[in-house]
Amino acid sequence: MEFIKPGTQINFLGKRRAALYISALVIIAGLISLIAKGGPNYGIDFTGGTLVQLKFSTPVTVKEVRSGLKDIGLGDSLIQRFGSENEIVVRLEASPGGLEDVGRKITEQLRKTLPEQTIEVRRTELVGPKVGKDLRQKAVMSIVIALCAIVLYISWRFEFRFAVAAIVALIHDIVITVGVFSIMDKEFTLPVVAALLTIVGYSLNDTIVVFDRVRDNLKARRRGTIFETLNTSINETLSRTALTSLTTLMVVLVLTIFGGEVIHNFAFALAIGVIVGTYSSIFIASPILAAWQSRRSGGRLVAARRR
Repeated sequence: MEFIKPGTQINFLGKRRAALYISALVIIAGLISLIAKGGPNYGIDFTGGTLVQLKFSTPVTVKEVRSGLKDIGLGDSLIQRFGSENEIVVRLEASPGGLEDVGRKITEQLRKTLPEQTIEVRRTELVGPKVGKDLRQKAVMSIVIALCAIVLYISWRFEFRFAVAAIVALIHDIVITVGVFSIMDKEFTLPVVAALLTIVGYSLNDTIVVFDRVRDNLKARRRGTIFETLNTSINETLSRTALTSLTTLMVVLVLTIFGGEVIHNFAFALAIGVIVGTYSSIFIASPILAAWQSRRSGGRLVAARRR
């Protein structure tokens, strides 16, 4: 199936400067947000503490719950809605007792202050501060190890110049995703880390498809510049890229909208990753490869090794 007509010649690399400015603007905005907020909005997975999810028989406000918990010293806890107007999540920095005790203590107090409500404890979670710190370190390490493995793989499959271009594009995708999460004040949890690793794989796959065509065209062509060859390669794979990205995006958007609060942030991160990953394969990885090649050979074509 040809989503885009064969022979299409869009000058993608001619728009590389505009794309660079857009990326720089989004990245700077994300970094400013991260600095202003002192880092990502880590969830209980990384900070440690206790989480209690409550379901009420009728809609309840955060103010009512906070007021009801003041008498037991929990009024300053992080209290927020969880999906519907009937569900509330209470996050405590430290656990005043066991999991069952925390849930029981909160529900008993709220039943006193909100006697008209029927309250159900839907979920309780406890993570120690040391465990949270360890999980945070392992999350960062998993992403670093994945990026290092990708450098080795692409250097073996193609050449080091291809690896550098792909890695810069992947870092670009991760930084933008984390920045958007910070700007929108969304929680950074273990499922979001899983989404970041999925984004790395998805974006890399898209980049390799383009690079594979670039390598073939570098082998076949002997005239023209690297910019012309890259533009041709991107256009030749554009139909496949569009079909794959659109179908994947449709699925993750449905999950984001209708999947519920439990997987919302995971699906939202994937949606950002699909969009940014497709964009970076064309406007980040390819221009970096072109710039490397242009400096190396003055813009002339240099064939890539075939593995």
